[in-house]
Amino acid sequence: MQVALEIRPVEAVECAAAVLPAFEDGPGQLPAPAAELYESKEFSGKPNETALLYAVPGFAARRVLLYGAGKREKLTPADLRRYAGAAARTLQAKSLAQGALLLDGELAGAAWVQAAVEGALAGHYDADALKTERNNGRKLESFTLAVPSGDEALRAALERGRITGEAQNFARDLVNEPANRLPPAELAARAEKMAAECGLECEVLDVHRLRQLGMGALLGVAQGSAEPPVLIVLRYRPEGAAAGAHLGLVGKGVTFDSGGLSIKPADGMEKMKYDMAGGAAVIGAMRGIADLRPAIPVTALIPAVENMTGPAAQRPGDIVTSLSGKTIEVLNTDAEGRLILADAMTYAARLGCTHLVDAATLTGAIVVALGHLRVGLFSNDDELRQKVLSASEAAGERMWHMPLDDDYKDYLKSAFADIPNIGGRWGGAVTAAMFLREFANPLPWVHLDIAGTAWLDDGKPHLAKGASGVPVRTFIELAMAW
Repeated sequence: MQVALEIRPVEAVECAAAVLPAFEDGPGQLPAPAAELYESKEFSGKPNETALLYAVPGFAARRVLLYGAGKREKLTPADLRRYAGAAARTLQAKSLAQGALLLDGELAGAAWVQAAVEGALAGHYDADALKTERNNGRKLESFTLAVPSGDEALRAALERGRITGEAQNFARDLVNEPANRLPPAELAARAEKMAAECGLECEVLDVHRLRQLGMGALLGVAQGSAEPPVLIVLRYRPEGAAAGAHLGLVGKGVTFDSGGLSIKPADGMEKMKYDMAGGAAVIGAMRGIADLRPAIPVTALIPAVENMTGPAAQRPGDIVTSLSGKTIEVLNTDAEGRLILADAMTYAARLGCTHLVDAATLTGAIVVALGHLRVGLFSNDDELRQKVLSASEAAGERMWHMPLDDDYKDYLKSAFADIPNIGGRWGGAVTAAMFLREFANPLPWVHLDIAGTAWLDDGKPHLAKGASGVPVRTFIELAMAW
């Protein structure tokens, strides 16, 4: 879908439908037919409420879509992002090819323009790439933002929103791809292709190199699958970057997770293709970072494996030696994500990263704690934690700071190795983070448990069912705002 900015009244934009935000405080400056709907109580401006008007006098557009935006004084860019996505999906469902969204008054600013573009692109996306008839022939081809006045800052905001939105959708494509079409080697091939197109460095460490390095934790997870593991390394190096911070982004890339010998229940196992959503988010973010060119160097690491139940599969009770030299007792083979992240974070430090942020669909426990609305955030460093929280707020990806008290380490004790890979029933998301902290220290580090937010079981007004693309926007914002 093409996105554009028109610095003129929306009434003058020729398109299939002009989209007007409508608020609960009344019709305001909306056209007369809208005022009639308010008066008759057929429309009230509540969030996600819609009304389609035809042949409205004074509009070049053939239709006017009123889109409920709730209370005017409470509207935020994050809200507008959702409403723009929902408007795009509404137009697409009606087989309309062009839409134009009015942004006036306080909405005609850079943050609002960027949010609206990101939302429209995310809303336009459908996970129908493998259908023989995609979206029943419906296609929204263009989405224009109309502002009465503006300058180049708005065009720059539109471009940043476009790059970020397309990066998010790129990650969603990877997550939605079924595991038979996206084993670790194919994920690496797609990362290599993206890197070549965007001017990033890409290195793929194969199983022989992983053995040479001694990544026993990662290799142990992969040994039950016929698909060999890889470690994907993407590097963004800005010209003239001063010595100092070097951001490392680490994403869990389990392209399919059966649970290994600690096998998962059959119900819902088909969704375990999304267990590489953290890795996909990192790859998508690197695409956006390459185009937006922040001042900080960024290295991304994606350990990619399948966790399967083959004859060589890792057993509960096995002890592996990680790249750090720490030994790990594998009490549950379904707690595999933390094992591959441990080796990847150790390697990130060897590559010179000074700050680490990882994203992983790591625990069902975080879903119990926070549902499907917020990412669980854990950190060993207050300053980095605040940077990530600020980035997430600007990006509209909600997160919640979770505890990481030293006492929780008491749950992680093994009589036979340095550390076990699980800590028992209680505080599962916390003990998983505590495990990772052992391999992140002493670097400043943030862990994002995205198990509840990376996948939508049901579509939303603004997003299709399937991958959400969380936390691509936060990663890009973090790098840009450093």
